[in-house]
Amino acid sequence: MFANEEETLSDIGIAVQTQIRRSFIWKVSFIAGLGGILYGFDMGIIAAALIFVRESFSLSTRMEEVVVSVVLVGAMSGAIAGGSIADRIGRRATLLWGGGIFLVASLLAPASPNAATLIVARAFLGVAIGFTSVTAPVYISELAPPQSRGTLIGLYQFALTVGIALADLVGYWLAGQHAWRLMFGLGAVPAVLFVVLLLTLPESPRWLFAQNRVAEAQSVLSAFTDEAGARLLVEDIRSALQLKVEKRWSALWSPAVRYYLLIAVGFTVLQQVTGINTIIYYGPQIFALAGITSNRSAIFATLLVAVTNVLATIIALVLVDRVGRKPLLYAGVSGMTVSLFLLAYSFHNPAAFGALPGVIATICLMVYITCFAFSMGPIAWILVSEVFPLQLRGRGVAAASLGSGAANFVVSITFLSLIKTAGNTFTFVIYGVFCIVTLLFVRFIVPETKGRELESISSGHNAIAS
Repeated sequence: MFANEEETLSDIGIAVQTQIRRSFIWKVSFIAGLGGILYGFDMGIIAAALIFVRESFSLSTRMEEVVVSVVLVGAMSGAIAGGSIADRIGRRATLLWGGGIFLVASLLAPASPNAATLIVARAFLGVAIGFTSVTAPVYISELAPPQSRGTLIGLYQFALTVGIALADLVGYWLAGQHAWRLMFGLGAVPAVLFVVLLLTLPESPRWLFAQNRVAEAQSVLSAFTDEAGARLLVEDIRSALQLKVEKRWSALWSPAVRYYLLIAVGFTVLQQVTGINTIIYYGPQIFALAGITSNRSAIFATLLVAVTNVLATIIALVLVDRVGRKPLLYAGVSGMTVSLFLLAYSFHNPAAFGALPGVIATICLMVYITCFAFSMGPIAWILVSEVFPLQLRGRGVAAASLGSGAANFVVSITFLSLIKTAGNTFTFVIYGVFCIVTLLFVRFIVPETKGRELESISSGHNAIAS
């Protein structure tokens, strides 16, 4: 990853070299990435807990979908609020608010006496997810050097996959006791750690400059770069701030910004409608459809998929700043497409696989999650953190998170009903078709941003398309 204690940063088009202290950058990225663990845990724990929540509260199919999906309503609300708040009070302060909400909601969920209280708790977990999913990638992107920005932002997605895997491990561990309340309650542990560690971090220097807090910004810069590097970054930031962009939501639709909005929102929506969270939320049910009838075995199969998700994300961390964003997307989305169509065929003609339809389904889902994890998973949040101008970065990422949340909500609220009405085969064919649409979007819309300064990416259509 980094061969030396210090890394060379070269601004695009300017032959100036500076030194970046990697220990500081990795510390920031690690702590901000803990928000991804919270996100992943609270999203993933419902897969195992829902089996027992359904029994405890006698939930109908529609209520199951509500319990799963209400977190996404909260996430959309949190994304809208979080984008404005991050631009107004700062990246670090917004992350602290998100961590506090995570903690409170993680304690409320296991104490729920009925389904209504659990729904409220999960809605607040969603708000916290909205805050952190908007702010953490932006915070990391504004501190990271361009040669390793993809890797460092990708750590957030890696942490998210770790959170999902931890959730599935906890679910498998506690499934025998039907201890769904403890499953939810353990989410308070990383929430406390997240808040405590955030208190040791500085504010984003780019945000501080945007607020005319120049002395504080220069102090932060001096913590991770030398004098020459600080001067270079100051010049780049000041140049970016000269771009006249109104700090309003409507400015996202201005001619200067709408292309970046299309990239960010379009890609995050496609990330969801290719079906990834049907596996995260409904993994045990999908394996049951494939013939794995034991709850514990289905949860274990979901855990295997989650572990695969973690390991495959490492591929992206290693390669995203070496081979670029688009080559990984071409390879990953192509693999997702093939695995989804094969999964659909296994449901359509299980006799073709003899007594092994459950094994085939598991292999297909593991291939699918592997391809997603080294491509669309991390690269979506890398891209949305890179393409927007500084003045609108918080709101831009919020808009992308809102699009992601809305698409995620539609997929999760309709999945079980779609399975019942359209059947297993047609449901997964739909997700496969969206993968094909994604490949076309990557080919004709998505830019390559490898190794470019943030300010150069958002400097105009010609620059971003080159």
